[in-house]
Amino acid sequence: MLVKEIMTTAVRSVGPDTPMLEIGSIMCLYRISGLPVIDDEDTLVGFIAEKDVLHFLFPSIEEVMSGMGNVDPSSMPGKYKELANLTAKDLMATKVITASPEMPLLKATSLMVGNRFRRIPVAEGKRLVGMLSLGDVHKAIFHQYVSTKH
Repeated sequence: MLVKEIMTTAVRSVGPDTPMLEIGSIMCLYRISGLPVIDDEDTLVGFIAEKDVLHFLFPSIEEVMSGMGNVDPSSMPGKYKELANLTAKDLMATKVITASPEMPLLKATSLMVGNRFRRIPVAEGKRLVGMLSLGDVHKAIFHQYVSTKH
């Protein structure tokens, strides 16, 4: 089975200048853990994930363990205000790992699991053509191997 057989082609994406509040709204409203960031030519230029937002808002484990990352709940509104002034390009990862549509599903899934990704952009060169999630993989395996056996 190939990635193109199960990937989602109706992909929600954002631009580099999309405000973080809009990105957070999209993620929460549609229950999406990450969004590809594309330019005007559908070229994949980055990826913004919930973990990028959370890394901005909260101290790292190293800071917490060393005592430097004491979280004062009264300071959190200030961090949210800082987030409101940011855009996708401020927090996105720019070295994006992608799958290709012709990639075997097992290889793409291994790539996702090995990098602890829940979803991965599917690209032809630098052009975004879809998304693959672990949920897509699970459904495909279920339909191919489980539902047809009963």
